[in-house]
Amino acid sequence: MADPHGFLRTDHREVPRRRPVPIRLMDYREVYEAGDPEQLRRQASRCMDCGVPFCHQGCPLGNLIPEFNDAMYRGELPRAVELLHATNNFPEFTGRACPAPCENACVLGINQPAVTIKQVEATIVDQGFAAGLIQPVIPDRITGRTVAVVGSGPAGLAAAQQLTRAGHTVVVHEREDRLGGLLRYGIPDFKLEKHHIDRRLDQMRAEGTRFTTSVEVGRDISFEELQSRFDAVIVCTGATVPRDMSISGRGLRGIEFAMDYLVPSNRVQAGEEVDHIDARGQHVIIIGGGDTGADCLGTALRQTAASVTTLAIGAQPPVERSESDPWPTVPRIFEVQSSHEEGGTRRYLASTTRFVGDDEGKVIGIDVAKTEFADGRRVPSPGTEHRLNADLVLLALGFSGPESEALGLDVADGGVFDRDESYTGSAPGVFIAGDSGRGQSLIVWAIAEGRSVAAEVDRFLTGSSRLPEPVRPHDRSFKW
Repeated sequence: MADPHGFLRTDHREVPRRRPVPIRLMDYREVYEAGDPEQLRRQASRCMDCGVPFCHQGCPLGNLIPEFNDAMYRGELPRAVELLHATNNFPEFTGRACPAPCENACVLGINQPAVTIKQVEATIVDQGFAAGLIQPVIPDRITGRTVAVVGSGPAGLAAAQQLTRAGHTVVVHEREDRLGGLLRYGIPDFKLEKHHIDRRLDQMRAEGTRFTTSVEVGRDISFEELQSRFDAVIVCTGATVPRDMSISGRGLRGIEFAMDYLVPSNRVQAGEEVDHIDARGQHVIIIGGGDTGADCLGTALRQTAASVTTLAIGAQPPVERSESDPWPTVPRIFEVQSSHEEGGTRRYLASTTRFVGDDEGKVIGIDVAKTEFADGRRVPSPGTEHRLNADLVLLALGFSGPESEALGLDVADGGVFDRDESYTGSAPGVFIAGDSGRGQSLIVWAIAEGRSVAAEVDRFLTGSSRLPEPVRPHDRSFKW
């Protein structure tokens, strides 16, 4: 529906729903509940013997998708659990927070909806834990080699678990007071409840991985000291520097980075007493239409904001694949997350030109113009500018790279840590994995790089490695 100013606007009521979201779910518990077992079995049965299972290639981890779907169809849960963990350390995370490139590559996607691979994956791991099938894997021998991992996000945890199981002594250093990185404080509970993280950490502790919290490398311990105390160091600090907007009024109060809003909110849900931004009764505008913007939307709705509007600078994607995105490429399609189903308004082709404040320096609105394309650039269209009321503006524009000053490592083009094809950084014995070397990416890529860098570190320490290597550092996507 076009609004009076010619923008593409999508009200949540017009969005095709995957399934109704009951009002009672407007709390912080996970939105999607366990489905009917027989329905899931039928879904797993849709995974056919397709000759070339492109889903294997669609997933950076190379998950054995037809195999574990077949096991679930046949009711063989132990086999499904084994197959799932053969390639993925943390399927409970990817089954909830991954956008599922495997489903984009599903052969059924040629002419019908893909198999709901994420749903099957999450069900396998949840049922596996409930049945006691997922146990610590204790190494057969201890090598005497030591590895420090900086950062406890998905890349760091995957690398640590792989190396611990290979017999090395691994210590994970986390600067926050709890482990998990952005899995813990960046993703709201309604998408990923934190008991999933805690039970996996319990498994890793039982296997022998050691953890330190509230230890910031570069402040509490120097990077040089870390290098001297360990045989190898893996940097998995993520890409945490937010992208900003350099427009008039940016310094007004009430304009916040998304993570400065989400992290304290998640801490409150964890029972902590911290200062946080409360959107109750406020008109909230979120600039940025990605996953982080959706997390802000869901959080603001739960805080009972008066209204929430999400602005995206580009055009609304099509609901189905376009001719320029044929199967099995990753399509750019209109995405509907649970937060979008719950409320709020989405607007496209919206270019923010100015933040507007009152006499006390508090934001009261933003000026927005329709986006047009000129010389390959997206620019505001003259004559289309109008004002939107705003009490709180959240910038969910993505991340530019890691915080690099404290570690003293070389930085490559794009703001990420420099590394070669073996994940080796600019200092001897230092390896880079995850978003800190790749740039902002998906959780499945972080786990894949964590597993791969573990193989390289194992080879560095022992001269050879039997650990799997799903991806290479400079892989950007899979080509079919």
